[in-house]
Amino acid sequence: MTLADNAAPEGLTKVGGRPSLRVYLAQVWGRREFIYSLARFRIEAENQRNRLGMLWIVLKPLLEASVYGLIFGLLLGRAGIDNFVAFLIIGVFLFQFFAQTFTAGAKSITSNTALVQSLSFPRMALPLALVVQKLLQFIPTALIMLVLGLLTGTKPQWQWLLLIPLIGLLFVFNAGVTLITARLTVHFRDLSQLLPFANRLLFYTTGIFFSIEQRLQDFPTLMRIADFQPIYEFLTLGRGALLTGPQYELKNEYWLYASAWSLAIFAIGVVFFWAAEERYGRTD
Repeated sequence: MTLADNAAPEGLTKVGGRPSLRVYLAQVWGRREFIYSLARFRIEAENQRNRLGMLWIVLKPLLEASVYGLIFGLLLGRAGIDNFVAFLIIGVFLFQFFAQTFTAGAKSITSNTALVQSLSFPRMALPLALVVQKLLQFIPTALIMLVLGLLTGTKPQWQWLLLIPLIGLLFVFNAGVTLITARLTVHFRDLSQLLPFANRLLFYTTGIFFSIEQRLQDFPTLMRIADFQPIYEFLTLGRGALLTGPQYELKNEYWLYASAWSLAIFAIGVVFFWAAEERYGRTD
């Protein structure tokens, strides 16, 4: 018999050991208040040293909307796209929600080494807290997108409510990607240096400031491949929910694809992160 077998009847378990997936997820759920509080604390800590404090949560997306709208709107003009400024801002904001979570979440374990080594808790709480933090910071941005729709002449419509499940799906997708990259960065620290380049590549290839459908209309095979790109699906659904016109038709199959991507990536991320639970915080 092993030491673990001898200790089990006494209710003793290995410190830092990896429990079963079911028990582990129950432990994570039990830390939900900690996850939310940590997310709020990080937001407050990021802004408390600024004179305007928490007001920056609203000011940042407003300034970004102004910069992207003026610069790209003036340089690119309409680019053959109806309501181009709104098209651009919605794409930028939704993409930033993904990109910022993706980049910062990869460091959620490596940047909290002291906490991981000193306390016993399910390590998954750290990347999840980061994803919740980015969600809370994105909510004012989502409201600005609605205001922008009104300012550009779009009338309120029931489709705007679709933004809620869309953000929910993107949150689940971001959580899955973050769990995967958080573990990979523990094993390959240099990965955090490569992620900004990956974000930049996605930024310029997912149709944020141009229409992929227009560019690939003569290449149906490439267009079909683009249909299965999850970031492009989220951007298209967001524009379809908030904007009107023949260019912004909601594609029901994109809801199916985006849901499948989100659930699959999240499930893979959970299992992948949990499998290395015992390795987080080790120095060897």
